[in-house]
Amino acid sequence: MKVEVPATILSRVIKPARYTGQELNAVRKEFAAMDVTVALALPDVYEVGMSNLGLKILYQVINAQEAMLAERVYAPWVDMEREMRAAQLPLYSLESQVPIHAFDVVGFSLQYELSYSNVLNMLDLAGITLLAAERGEAEPLVIGGGPCAFNAEPMADFFDCLIIGEGEEVVLELAALVGRWKKEGRPGGRKELLLQLATLEGVYVPSLYAVSYEADGRVKAITPLSDASKPVVKKRLLADLDAAPVAMTPVVPYIDVVHDRIMLELFRGCTRGCRFCQAGVIYRPVREKRMETLLNQAKQMADATGYNEISLTSLSSADYSCLHPLVSQLQEGLKEQGVSVSLPSLRIDSFSVELANQVQEVRKSSLTFAPEAGTQRMRDVINKGVTEEDLMNAVKAAFAAGWSTVKLYFMIGLPTETDEDVLGIADLAYKVLNAYKEVKGRRGAKVTVSVSSFVPKPHTPFQWVDQHGMAELARKQQLLRDRLYRERSITFNWHDAKTSFMEGVFARGDRRLGKVLYLAWQKGAKFDGWSEYFRYDIWLAALAEAGLTPEFYASRVREMDEVLPWQHLSCGADAAFLKKEYQKAVAAEFTPDCRRGECSACGVCPDLKVKVVDWEDNA
Repeated sequence: MKVEVPATILSRVIKPARYTGQELNAVRKEFAAMDVTVALALPDVYEVGMSNLGLKILYQVINAQEAMLAERVYAPWVDMEREMRAAQLPLYSLESQVPIHAFDVVGFSLQYELSYSNVLNMLDLAGITLLAAERGEAEPLVIGGGPCAFNAEPMADFFDCLIIGEGEEVVLELAALVGRWKKEGRPGGRKELLLQLATLEGVYVPSLYAVSYEADGRVKAITPLSDASKPVVKKRLLADLDAAPVAMTPVVPYIDVVHDRIMLELFRGCTRGCRFCQAGVIYRPVREKRMETLLNQAKQMADATGYNEISLTSLSSADYSCLHPLVSQLQEGLKEQGVSVSLPSLRIDSFSVELANQVQEVRKSSLTFAPEAGTQRMRDVINKGVTEEDLMNAVKAAFAAGWSTVKLYFMIGLPTETDEDVLGIADLAYKVLNAYKEVKGRRGAKVTVSVSSFVPKPHTPFQWVDQHGMAELARKQQLLRDRLYRERSITFNWHDAKTSFMEGVFARGDRRLGKVLYLAWQKGAKFDGWSEYFRYDIWLAALAEAGLTPEFYASRVREMDEVLPWQHLSCGADAAFLKKEYQKAVAAEFTPDCRRGECSACGVCPDLKVKVVDWEDNA
C-alpha cells in the first residue's frame, strides 16, 4: 500500500524534505491495525501547513487514542505535483506514505478562501471523487473545519460534512462514530453514516439541506431535508480551555517553516469588538489558561522539541491578563535551555516598552502596530478602541528605548471611508517618522506602511456592506502612493486588489459558487493565495460560464432581512447584536470590551452556556 517515491523525483524538486516525513515527534502506528484512520490536510504547501496550530492539536488528540491514527498531508508544490502526475503517483501521507484514498477520513482545515482550489486539486491527486454526491461507498469521508467552515456554502458540493467551531472533542466523536459504523459492516452505507453524523453537535452535513433562490439570485430559503439535520448548526467550543488537550510534542520539521518555533496558546477568543474582524466574533468568548498551566506546558514542549523560541500565540496575546509575570517566569525558567520568548504582535493601547524590552533583550528588531485606519473617525467606525495619542505614546517610548523601525498595518475600503480617511494613513506615517526626530533629535527612523483591502466577512457587523470595486481600491492606493513616495524613509506596501476581490466573492458566497470552483480548477486554478499563481482571468471565465457575476457577491449591499447563505451556521452571536453594531459603526459609536466592562449582549455566553474566563485577579 505504501507509495514509493523514486529518489530521482525527489532530486528534481525543490525542498524534497516537504515530502519525506520522518521528522522528530512524527507518530508512527500500524495503519492496518487501526479502527479509524484520519488524514489531516491543509490545502497549502508544507511550510504553511506545518505552522497551523489547530492541526497540530488534532494530530495529537487523535493519535492519543489507541485505535485511531492521524497522519499529515499538504499540497505538493507545482513541481512535485507535475512529477507525481507524470509518474501516476497518488497523494500520500507523510508518516506511512499511504495513499490518501485509503484513509477512512480526510479532514481539511479551511483557513482562507483562496485555498479552495487546492482542496479540489488535492482530492483529484488523491484519486478521490470531487463531488460528494458522486463519491463511492469505499471512498473516504471528506470533512472540513476552520474559520471558513462558518460559511462553507461555496464548498458544499465537495464536502461530506464540516465541523463548525473547535474540533478537539467533536473530531473524536466523529471518528468513533465512523469506527462503529465500519465495525458493524457499514449499515445503510454513506447515506446512513451522514444522517448519524448530522446528529452530532457542531457537525454540518450540506447534502441534508436544500437551498432555493429568488429570481434575482438572492437566497430564498435554506431547508433541512431530514429530521437529523438541525435548522441551525451551532458551533462547538471548549468551555474549560485550561483542561484542553495541547500539542505537547509537536512535529519538528527539517526545513524552515512559517512558524518554526513553539506555539504556546494563551487563550482563545477576543472581545475587543473590532467590527471588521471575523475571528473576534466566531471565537468568542475569551477563555484564558492559568499561568501555572502555561508554564508547565512550555517546559514540556521545550524539552520535547529542542526549539530555542516560544511564541505566545492568541488573537491578541498582549491582552493576556497575566502576561508580564508569565513572560518573566518563562524567561527565568527556560534560561538554562537558551529558550527565548516572543510576541507575534502588540496592541497599541497595551504596549509597554518594558514588555517589549523583556521579549527582545538584545535584538531591537522592528515593532509592529495595527492602527487599521488613518483617522479617529474611521477607527471609531471599526471600533478599534485606540487613539492617535496611544500610537504616538507607544512609538515615542519605543524610539526612546532604542527601536528605530516600525511597521504599521492599515486597511482601505472600509465602510463610510472618505479620501480624507485614506490620506490620514499617510499623515499618521509622517507623524511617526517625525516622532523619532522629536525623541532622538535627528532623523533615522524607518516606517513601513502596509495596506490591505477590506473584505466583508460573514458573522460580522459588516456582513451586509458592499466591498469596494477594484477601480476604487486602485484609486485609493494611488492616493497613498502620491502622498508617500517622496519620503525615502517610508516604505509603502499594498495588497493586490484582484485577490482581495475574489476573496470577497467566496467569503460571502452561496452554493452556486461550487460550480465556479470546479470550472476554475479545471482551467488550472491552484495556489490562488500565491500571487505568482493567481489567475484572475480564469476566475472571471469560470464565473461567466456558470452564469454568475463577481459583483453580485462582492459589491452588493445586502438587505438587513435578507436570507444569508450562512444563516443556518451559528457562531452564537445574535443577528440583532450584529445589526446593532453596524448601526453604531455608521454613527461612529464605541462598544467597550465586554471582558472587563459591561456585557455587550452578543448572545454567545447564554446561547452556548459558557462564560468569559479571565485570570486578571491572579496577575
